[in-house]
Amino acid sequence: MTHQTARLTLRPPRLADTAKLFAFLGDAAAMRYTTVQKSVRDCRRYLAAHERQRRRIGCAPWVVSEKGSGAIIGFGGLYDDPFDPGWGVEVGYFFAPSAWGNGFATELTQACVDFARENTRWTVLTAFAHPQNVGSHKVLLKAGFRQERFVPEMERYLYRRELRKT
Repeated sequence: MTHQTARLTLRPPRLADTAKLFAFLGDAAAMRYTTVQKSVRDCRRYLAAHERQRRRIGCAPWVVSEKGSGAIIGFGGLYDDPFDPGWGVEVGYFFAPSAWGNGFATELTQACVDFARENTRWTVLTAFAHPQNVGSHKVLLKAGFRQERFVPEMERYLYRRELRKT
């Protein structure tokens, strides 16, 4: 299922997307605050694990592309992390450096909040941000998340957002 925002198209990944996603998910500089995919094969496994979650719980990260150009610029959305379960449904996003600073993470995060509020059973969303990732802290605060606590074993701040059905 495809979703639209003002400037973005959000859709489940396809196998053919792997190389374009790996271009930034495998880039150590772009992913300096999170896990870097080590190879295209690892990236494919990463995408497959998230897609299994979509089938199981009804959500997983989307491929994020610009409406105008159709270019893939990110990967993100709602998910229950298959690699670190137990935190509940999270908002997460990863963007190509060429997309940074354009408000796309804020737009995607708000779309996630809206989707969760309108289409799901969840009443709370979580998110994580590395202490040095100032941009992500700002995105989460703009979207109504509040910083809850520092999680030392993850070296991340945990954010939380209560949802009310509309």
